[in-house]
Amino acid sequence: MSRRLHISVRVLLLIALFAIGAFAEDRYVVKILGDANAVAKRHGLTLVKSLGGSAAGTHVFSSKGIDASIMLHQLTSDFSVRTAESDTPVVLPGIKPASSIVRPAASNTQFSISSTLVRYHNSFVASGYLNQPAVNVINLSQAQKLATGAGIVATIDTGADFTHPGLAPSLTAGWDFVNNWPLGQEQADLNTGGNPVLGQETTPILDQETTPILDGGTAIVLTQETTPILDQETTPILDGKKYPAYGHGTMVASMIHLVAPDAKIMPLRAFGANGAATISQIVAAIHFAVDRHADVINMSFSVTTDSPALKNAMTFATDNGLILVAAAGNSGQATLVWPAAYANVIGVGATDDFFVRASFSNYGNALVTLAAPGTDMITMYPKNHYAKVSGTSFSAPLVAGAAALLVDLNQKTDEKAAAAALSNAHPIGQELGAGELDLYKALISLPKKLDGNNQDQ
Repeated sequence: MSRRLHISVRVLLLIALFAIGAFAEDRYVVKILGDANAVAKRHGLTLVKSLGGSAAGTHVFSSKGIDASIMLHQLTSDFSVRTAESDTPVVLPGIKPASSIVRPAASNTQFSISSTLVRYHNSFVASGYLNQPAVNVINLSQAQKLATGAGIVATIDTGADFTHPGLAPSLTAGWDFVNNWPLGQEQADLNTGGNPVLGQETTPILDQETTPILDGGTAIVLTQETTPILDQETTPILDGKKYPAYGHGTMVASMIHLVAPDAKIMPLRAFGANGAATISQIVAAIHFAVDRHADVINMSFSVTTDSPALKNAMTFATDNGLILVAAAGNSGQATLVWPAAYANVIGVGATDDFFVRASFSNYGNALVTLAAPGTDMITMYPKNHYAKVSGTSFSAPLVAGAAALLVDLNQKTDEKAAAAALSNAHPIGQELGAGELDLYKALISLPKKLDGNNQDQ
């Protein structure tokens, strides 16, 4: 009897320990000066990985059975630690939890655009994509008489489809930080037996079927407002509950290509098709872009809490001459989200095609540098599809493409010069910064010569 009671007590104790997270694994992204193994030994941590290239000195550690707040206090008190924060993986299906994303029958998800293929610089694209209303709003045709894009635009997203005939000629090899292999192919998760996190060095991803909307304090949110509506019948792999972020990166890249067809696009795949990422993967992607001499980085995601590691990466990028563009988010509020709220990042809100702020777009001059169309955008989608979708995710790459046009005019264009030029926008008020993106006005305002201080020579 006493033995049975002893076993029961032990079982209850184990249950209690699990309930308080004693056996949960926590991860931390830590920037240190010195030996990472020594830091791990001092604090009883496991070194999971060390970032390479210009991100050297940043490491990911894990621990079990120690309260995360206590561990962070210990780390920040360590003489060799510069910054430390949680690197917990999160599920990022966009603005809504995956369990609420329900695709209607295929017959109800189709929309009609002109599918006539037309030559567009180095590829053939659907004429409906090329002639969508947003093209006139941003004054694209007049701007492209001056520039058609140059340099490399990196996208930190779910990758891009290297097989899409309209997009493939503009893509250049990036990296897959989810599976830690080359290229940045959108379909990577679909080609690993349907396991969206195969090879990902993170704690197992949460079950999307039961996960509610995550606490914005830790979530990195892909800023897609609506589920894509496809022009063709969807295939079984496009189940929104299993792959809620699939296609996001291809759609974003196609908006850059629309504006700057002669720029190269480098997909840096930090998000899986299930929408999962970590701060450390984002930081690694930023440093990869700098090390591979990208000119522009597009970031169609947001966090609602500032991150020291993310902020440091932003500073490193702009110090090296890169132009940073980020989506303002889809909460429809005057709020701050990062990276768009950083002073050295161009934050982009969304409008409709009539210069009216989209109901979902965040706003506020402390967040939004300028706005661009983001409602019912016609984008490319994996497997030679096209889609209609809304969100600040698709406003930001229009501005990233605009930055590539500025680089075409002057290779010395940096964040400060680009922000100044792009602020020559169409004034519309509505707490959307300088107003609606006007590509032509931005291009003609750029000084023909720039020195290191962004002044006329």
